[in-house]
Amino acid sequence: MTPVMHAPDLAPRLRTLLEQLPDDAVPITYQQAAEALGLTPPRTIQRVALALEALMREDVAAGRPLVAALVVSRRGDLPREGFFELAVALGRFPADPARHEAAYRQELVRVMALRG
Repeated sequence: MTPVMHAPDLAPRLRTLLEQLPDDAVPITYQQAAEALGLTPPRTIQRVALALEALMREDVAAGRPLVAALVVSRRGDLPREGFFELAVALGRFPADPARHEAAYRQELVRVMALRG
């Protein structure tokens, strides 16, 4: 049985994946990220989410745009709620949920500008 890869091991691989995807291939879904990283159950989406959280902390500490903005829910074109909760906790997004989508769209523009 293959050991479950934990977020600290997965985060650098996920960053590389997100940075190397062509602009027209992003954003991707959590499931697409899990598949691209070769993750197998159990808890594939949870492991991607934990790795994304680690990347968010790194990006805020380094003053970079949140590369995690390149991963969205398959139920729409926004990240899952945990992304917004952590972005608020890290001081990157406003606390008012009514302003989250606009803040996300601005963050996505910043990430895409950094890629190009």
